[in-house]
Amino acid sequence: MAKTEVILTHNIVGLGGESDQVKVASGYARNYLFPQGLAIPVTSANKRRLEVLRQRRAEREAHELNTMSELGKSISKLICLIAVKTGEDGKMFGTVTSGMIADQLKLQFDISLDKRKIHLENPIRTLGDHEVSLRLHADVNATLKVRVESTNPPPPLDEAAEAAKKAEPKTEKRGRRSETEEKAEATKARAPKSAKPTKSAKA
Repeated sequence: MAKTEVILTHNIVGLGGESDQVKVASGYARNYLFPQGLAIPVTSANKRRLEVLRQRRAEREAHELNTMSELGKSISKLICLIAVKTGEDGKMFGTVTSGMIADQLKLQFDISLDKRKIHLENPIRTLGDHEVSLRLHADVNATLKVRVESTNPPPPLDEAAEAAKKAEPKTEKRGRRSETEEKAEATKARAPKSAKPTKSAKA
């Protein structure tokens, strides 16, 4: 397949950035890159445009770095909630993937993030809090806290057990009753006994 060398005028993922000279298939350049204004042929006149393209690329990359740095600071303060279904034993059905996290970031915080920037060594399989690494830029990494919660309703309380617990007298109250009884007995003991009537002497 015939190749031709072109100068990219825009950043193209997997191919290069502005001002890069790359070799591509002639048909790809002729039928797509040139008509879309994404590249120009390598000529003496076009080479003079390289400085302008390099400056534009530097500005774009600086802007991207600044934007991703700010995004990383904001994301590190967030808690992304993921609701999942669980069985009676509390185990999750399925796993939490980077795609699910990206969807919830968009839904909850209106943050659009490519799922490929969300780095999970393994899908999340347990409830609770998890820290997920984000690769926002070649020079910017961040950490997002993900909280996985069950959508199942909590188990109902045992009403009979609760009623029995409330009906059981507290130790503190029993202690106060005993103290009152002791005070009553002490008061009774201090009270003077009434004198017994003396028997009259026989005549």
